[in-house]
Amino acid sequence: MTVTGWIQILVFCATIVAVTKPLGVFMFRVFETGRPPLPRVLGKLERLIYRLSGIDPAKEQDWKGYTFSLLAFSALGVLVTYVIQRTQHLLPFNPQHFPAVGPELAFDTAASFTTNTNWQSYSGESTMSYLTQMAGLAWHNFTSAAAGIGVALAIGRGFTRRPGPDGAKTLGNFWVDLTRSIVYVLLPLSIIFALVLVSQGVIQNLKPYLDVATLEGGKQTIALGPVASQEAIKQLGTNGGGFFNANSAHPFENPTPFTNLISLFLIFAIPSALTYTYGRMARDQKQGWAIWAAMSALFIVGVAVCYPAEAHGNPALASLTVDQTMGNMEGKEARFGVAGSALYAVVTTDASCGAVNAMHDSFTPLGGLVPLANIQLGELIFGGVGAGLYAILIYVVLTVFIAGLMVGRTPEYLGKKIESREMKLAMLYVLIFPLIILGFSAWGSVSNFGTSSLNNAGPHGVSEILYAFSSAAGNNGSAFAGLNANTPWWNITLGMTMLMGRFLMIVPVLGIAGSMVGKKVVPPTSGTFPTTGWLFTALLVGVILIVGALTFFPALSLGPVVEHFQALHGKVF
Repeated sequence: MTVTGWIQILVFCATIVAVTKPLGVFMFRVFETGRPPLPRVLGKLERLIYRLSGIDPAKEQDWKGYTFSLLAFSALGVLVTYVIQRTQHLLPFNPQHFPAVGPELAFDTAASFTTNTNWQSYSGESTMSYLTQMAGLAWHNFTSAAAGIGVALAIGRGFTRRPGPDGAKTLGNFWVDLTRSIVYVLLPLSIIFALVLVSQGVIQNLKPYLDVATLEGGKQTIALGPVASQEAIKQLGTNGGGFFNANSAHPFENPTPFTNLISLFLIFAIPSALTYTYGRMARDQKQGWAIWAAMSALFIVGVAVCYPAEAHGNPALASLTVDQTMGNMEGKEARFGVAGSALYAVVTTDASCGAVNAMHDSFTPLGGLVPLANIQLGELIFGGVGAGLYAILIYVVLTVFIAGLMVGRTPEYLGKKIESREMKLAMLYVLIFPLIILGFSAWGSVSNFGTSSLNNAGPHGVSEILYAFSSAAGNNGSAFAGLNANTPWWNITLGMTMLMGRFLMIVPVLGIAGSMVGKKVVPPTSGTFPTTGWLFTALLVGVILIVGALTFFPALSLGPVVEHFQALHGKVF
């Protein structure tokens, strides 16, 4: 570890702290005040979309209508993206003349980008045409992120809205939340940061690939394309994926340490700011800061484990004459170093963003354990755009329930009682996630369909399978990379995992929102457990860690944990 490395981490943390309030206030104005900014410019675009789509922005929906709109829109997104891939050889903007994508891979990719996962079982520069990248995949980068913001707003309204005089139990309008997320937040910021990335060397063009002569006298093909525009929304929407197979390790996607910092900033900016927006919605900013503090504490723990693990080098090589003074540099770019790579791995797995600037498969066992554990905690350490907030609010419900049992009172949150219906839905949310991951991982570990794609045996092979299904169910999209997932079995099972991990968990969230929105607010008393202080934050962190450990520690013990102890004895698979 170096002073420079820690300074990089501190600078990143400072930028996130600085952006949380202003961006949070901006989003509160966009979604909750009825007075979005720039009405003469962006307002006209918003109203045009409503007219063309037949949307009445004044008509709100209950939780069932909101859920149906979300599911119907997402199903259409899967279909459109599947068709574009299957017909890309017939469509324009395909200067490389790429053929149609196979049916299993097309399904996997359509499910991946619709669910904000962006898992890629293919090499982008040799598989997808420019039109597929722009109209199919980048389009989903906007819409899937906007859908996540909408769900976060819906559950936020469920907790914070007071019952209306007419008894209405509405959560807003999905189409309005979707439109405003894109028009006022994602699109303007993406344009600004795409131009910043272009200024730093990220390419943006529609040219055919270049064949150039190398210094050795050979020939090399250099892939080109509209990269900067996709890179900006890929990070801002916590989508992940990559225009190139090397992802954010590719110099055309992420050329310098400065663009690396920009990428990290974009990944955390909106998830962090949404906690401030939630505090404004709750009319008590301390509520938002308590959630932000819990997320930050878990993030700091992850960095404090991953960075030293990578900086100390691979323990399996300690007895060999290998110079590891720079740490474990296997699978990392020299321009980022250990600190920039470890921080990137923690941030992207905290925020359900599948972007990577180093290969997680080459991390040390403890270094690789951190990204895997981050995903398995539920992608709530800031989490995906919107997804992190609604995920941690489910754990807030669990924490309040446990606190209520401690003081012998009916649990309350923001003055609303947490009752059996909410607890059943919360537990359904918590149980679906490990059921998907562990069920498919067990199947993949004992079947030829799964093990035939592994490049590693033993505990590292277990880690690769476990990471793949954890990443898919958590809608993260990163991978250990030692696994060939482009087979019919892997494409189909991972596609199913991504769809279930997204929508089977969103439905209980919206169910809780619908149940809470109509409840009366009870004034706090001396027996009410406060949900704004350090004690609540510590209890929330404890509940998250205990639930995660009880659920996944046995599986982790068979993978990275046992691999660490084997590495200490010089054994490597």
